[in-house]
Amino acid sequence: METTTAGAGDTAFEPSLWDDFFVSYTPPCSQMSEEWMRERAEELRMEVRRMFEAVNGMSVADLMVLVDALQRLGIDNHYQKEIYTTLSRVHTGELEILRSEELHIVALRFRLLRQHGFFVSTDVFDEFRDGTGNFNTCLTRDPKGLLSLYNAAYLAVPGEDVLDGVIAFTRTHLEAMKGNLTSPIADQICRALDIPLPRYMPQLETMHFITEYEQEDGHNATLLELARLDYCLTRSAQLKELRTFCLWWKDFYKNVNLTYSLDRGVEMYFWGFGVFPGEGNSRARIIFSKIVALISLMDDTFDTHATFEDCKNLDEAIQRWDESATSILPEYLRMYYTKMLSCFNEFEDILEPKEKYRVPYVQKAKGRKNKNDVASSLDCYMNEHGTTGTEAAAALSAMVEHAWRRINKAFMEIDRALLRALSLAVINQARTNEVVYFGGNDAYTFTDDLQGIIKSVFLKSVPVK
Repeated sequence: METTTAGAGDTAFEPSLWDDFFVSYTPPCSQMSEEWMRERAEELRMEVRRMFEAVNGMSVADLMVLVDALQRLGIDNHYQKEIYTTLSRVHTGELEILRSEELHIVALRFRLLRQHGFFVSTDVFDEFRDGTGNFNTCLTRDPKGLLSLYNAAYLAVPGEDVLDGVIAFTRTHLEAMKGNLTSPIADQICRALDIPLPRYMPQLETMHFITEYEQEDGHNATLLELARLDYCLTRSAQLKELRTFCLWWKDFYKNVNLTYSLDRGVEMYFWGFGVFPGEGNSRARIIFSKIVALISLMDDTFDTHATFEDCKNLDEAIQRWDESATSILPEYLRMYYTKMLSCFNEFEDILEPKEKYRVPYVQKAKGRKNKNDVASSLDCYMNEHGTTGTEAAAALSAMVEHAWRRINKAFMEIDRALLRALSLAVINQARTNEVVYFGGNDAYTFTDDLQGIIKSVFLKSVPVK
């Protein structure tokens, strides 16, 4: 078969902003050894665990504040059983709820219960409405309560139109007051107005909240110290992973020699970082990042380089999933196909027998708009429905909103024992999408917007004490 050469549709994407930065990067030396930090973190984890042993003596309000702090500080993964048990008792009414609770606590309870799979009726907000069904005007002077209500409303499920009104009401007043408030509440409002808390990457919230939590009156010093230690230890491990992945990608990208494709090793790892957070998810994070790499190369091949015949042959080769299928491919795709098979064999080798899947599933990634690139979803909608760009964007936003509500509903209906981890990965994928494609931009292809986030996540100093 003749080798296919670059055609008129080839696109010169922006080069990588990182080059070998994370390959050669050496983090600043910490004043504390890793061994000391791990030992101290374990001591603090035990202290926090003892807090849950005293839940019978705590109010529901205090429990909600504790669980919320654990989540936003990024240390809730150490207490999943305790958190679930506590929220279950709150949901069943075993722990008494005062009817006079402030809006912040009622909304916080609603959000936390729904985030953990417990359905709560929207009727809990009726006590904050007047006789005409409108929210009491006094709430417009309660930024903390409005922010909690705003975030809670984004746990809506299909058919809960009443929460559309909640979002509109809270958003209007938060927008109006944000310029007159001080940090940290002003910063938290601005973040939520961009991306609501339930849809924001937890790791990014932790990065901000560690600093903000210290400014809160009555913050728990034990939680704060543990969060800082956990953040530093996790980031240290992830920087090592990132270096390893970048070395793998550099070698892989060179060997497959698809020079028309995006060189986005760091951004690929960011996807894995978003979907599988935490130090204990290293294996899943690396596997997912490599799958993103394979999809990215295939996407660029289909979108910007391959002929129709090349695309059909690559599709057939993937269906056959055998090295003998290289014979039907053009020369320039043979190494990519061979390496793809090798990657999935590697995944099989490192997974436990019960974790393996035998039928590889490679899904074409979202198209990306660039010069000479294929049509984006926006273009397709405009062409199909004869709408303007503004109308198409609004329609697609409505589709995304409905998809989020279906995700929320599904999470409250799943078998927790069987599917919780998978469901969280799906939610984290959607959260990562919100960040990467924020404002309708594509920060994976055009990486300037993502560069600042990556710098903050992996390079910004976080003091242990």
